[in-house]
Amino acid sequence: MGTADKRFVRLGRDGGVVTLELINSKPLNILGTDAIEELTREFAAVTQDGDVRVVVFRGAGEKAFIGGADINEMVGLDRSGAEVFIRRLAGLCEAIRDCPVPVIARLAGWCLGGGLEVAASCDLRIAESGAKFGMPEVAVGIPSVIHSALLPALIGASHAAWLLLTGETIGADTAAAWGLVHEVVPTDALDARIAEIATKLSGFGPQAVRQQKRLLNSWFDMTVHGAIEDSIEQFGLAFLTGEPQHHMQAFLSRKKSTS
Repeated sequence: MGTADKRFVRLGRDGGVVTLELINSKPLNILGTDAIEELTREFAAVTQDGDVRVVVFRGAGEKAFIGGADINEMVGLDRSGAEVFIRRLAGLCEAIRDCPVPVIARLAGWCLGGGLEVAASCDLRIAESGAKFGMPEVAVGIPSVIHSALLPALIGASHAAWLLLTGETIGADTAAAWGLVHEVVPTDALDARIAEIATKLSGFGPQAVRQQKRLLNSWFDMTVHGAIEDSIEQFGLAFLTGEPQHHMQAFLSRKKSTS
């Protein structure tokens, strides 16, 4: 897909780090059908690129990561149209989860409704101190669905119930205390911190990082015993890549030189 074909996604690349930016989607980066489909295609393209190490996903500007799904589009839906729309949004969330490399959500400003579902589908969530989070669907007559189902595991059933039933927003510090975001940084430090994390991840063995993401995703649907057994096999398979030998030897060499 050429650059000229892109209306809602701006791509950036620095070595193995790819930035996907949602653009041209109203001031709060609202998700309508066309934007959802284009983002889904871009994540699918990243999946096919073996040179990508990390994806940074962001919204344009500083007002919002994603301010939610497009109410102007949803207000005219009937039952079948509503199911098609929400299944399409679920497809985007799954494309993010299926992306073989870590996806870092850059969370500035508002992160609401479908935007929070998208953020929850990312692997790491870094927020600026003024970010705000909420699931306001009940206030407009619909339940929070699809990848809201990730929230009880991420933040606990009690916190998830509060977000989904009250529709109230929480600030970045509360989101961090609940485990919804991994880290909160000053607004002017957000990009530098994300770049630091992306650079760190890019320096790890690429196969090990991809393998770890696959394991984390598979554990959602496994019993603890099943996850343990599966991970034993995956641990052994890691040694076929040569990465453990390379990185462990480098670690031992550094330790020896400083002792």
